[in-house]
Amino acid sequence: HSGYSVFAGVGERTREGNDFYHEMMESNVLDKVSLVYGQMNEPPGNRLRVALTGLTMAEKFRDEGRDVLFFVDNIYRYTLAGTEVSALLGRMPSAVGYQPTLAEEMGVLQERITSTKTGSITSVQAVYVPADDLTDPSPATTFAHL
Repeated sequence: HSGYSVFAGVGERTREGNDFYHEMMESNVLDKVSLVYGQMNEPPGNRLRVALTGLTMAEKFRDEGRDVLFFVDNIYRYTLAGTEVSALLGRMPSAVGYQPTLAEEMGVLQERITSTKTGSITSVQAVYVPADDLTDPSPATTFAHL
């Protein structure tokens, strides 16, 4: 089949990324997978861009007529990276300390996950819910798009 997968590891541990790569290699699927990581020891700007970079890759494969599975692990860490970048830029925090641009940043990412007449993107996203609080702004903003 013409499908393809893109994995965006936002804030992954180096060991986890390495283990995942070797699992993909042992499974002989690396020719149908793209992996992009912004590891937890990297600056927040790097981690913030990983999900968008992975999505850009998924869009390219979709535009080539492929059906793409786009995995994001973890969308909460995408939000946290945005919070850190916002603080570095001197922005006043919003609810619960998140960046005031949370809804906009999440919308920019989520609304690009679309299908066309020739290809599709289906997204699977790991969502961490802090303290199991579904009203926390980060998961609440994420869930609004899922």
